[in-house]
Amino acid sequence: MALLAERLEFFVPKLMETMKLWQWLLYIFFWSLFLTAMQRHGLTTWPDFLIGFISRVLQNVSSIIPAIYLIDYLRPIFKRMSIPMVSIYILLLFTISSAITMILVMLVLINVGWLEYNYQDFVLEVLFDMMFAGGFTLVFLIYFLQRYRELAALKQSFENKLTAQNYLIKARIAPHFLFNTINTLTSLIESDPPRAASLLQHVSALFRASFNGPREISFEEEIALCEHYLAIESSRLTDKLVVNWTLPDDDIMYDMVITAFTLQSVLEKMLLHVVEMATEVIYITITVKWQHHIVAIDITVQLPSKTLMITHDLRRQLDLYGQAKRLKTHFGESSEIQSTVTSEQITTVITYPLYDVGL
Repeated sequence: MALLAERLEFFVPKLMETMKLWQWLLYIFFWSLFLTAMQRHGLTTWPDFLIGFISRVLQNVSSIIPAIYLIDYLRPIFKRMSIPMVSIYILLLFTISSAITMILVMLVLINVGWLEYNYQDFVLEVLFDMMFAGGFTLVFLIYFLQRYRELAALKQSFENKLTAQNYLIKARIAPHFLFNTINTLTSLIESDPPRAASLLQHVSALFRASFNGPREISFEEEIALCEHYLAIESSRLTDKLVVNWTLPDDDIMYDMVITAFTLQSVLEKMLLHVVEMATEVIYITITVKWQHHIVAIDITVQLPSKTLMITHDLRRQLDLYGQAKRLKTHFGESSEIQSTVTSEQITTVITYPLYDVGL
């Protein structure tokens, strides 16, 4: 993550770290050979070709290497600028440095008598070199920008998956759940030890499952996790919660799978934001169907009539993005979790495709 974050600071990487100096020189060598071969029509003899090639190597080395070091040196300044502006500066840097070094090399060749001076040819040679330098730089800038966007998308995807996975642990060790459970156990140990022992078994099973990571489990296992959770919370909520299940036949449910803690985490939000806030009994109805290769889970929570529930706050608090993200990761983009909040009830529908089972 540290390397990825450093790479995403600026769309152009540290150029002297992408390749070592000898690799840059080797690259320049073959690039110069290519450019010299492109001008072979003006080089009638092998000595002319060799002189053109050597001058091209010297010109490219003296323009590209210093420019690369300068870009790395100016990186802290470039990081504060926009991508288009940085691209313009880098493009100008390479084209201008290429033109200057080309002029100097040609003047040296003219002075030693290896090149005959012709104003038109001189200008065309410089313009030709600037065009190739600009094109070369532009291609690399586009490549770096594409890589930068791919890495940014990878980082975002990684963060989303990490957030989704963390829901598994956070749901179990969130302060409200952990402290409430400990307080309940403390009171039961003194007043009702057998019940405390039973509750401790539910806690152990729930925490053990939470450390197995996001994975597909059988639907029967998910129901068991929900029952563990409801048993823990029922010890604290006493008679404020009634849950009614409508499940498929055992033969059908035997073949069903779901992402671990999907249904349980939805129930947890309902208990936290509705049941705990109410003063009367809250009825939750859970209906599960598997038809036409689609699993549909309907969770209906009847809102209390005597306790004020602000629907706007409920819509904000019932954020199920993490659960939906885990579901999409395992069952595809057609999977979704949608909640509808009215003044009388909350209806949450979980749907995902299920064609075959592979536990």
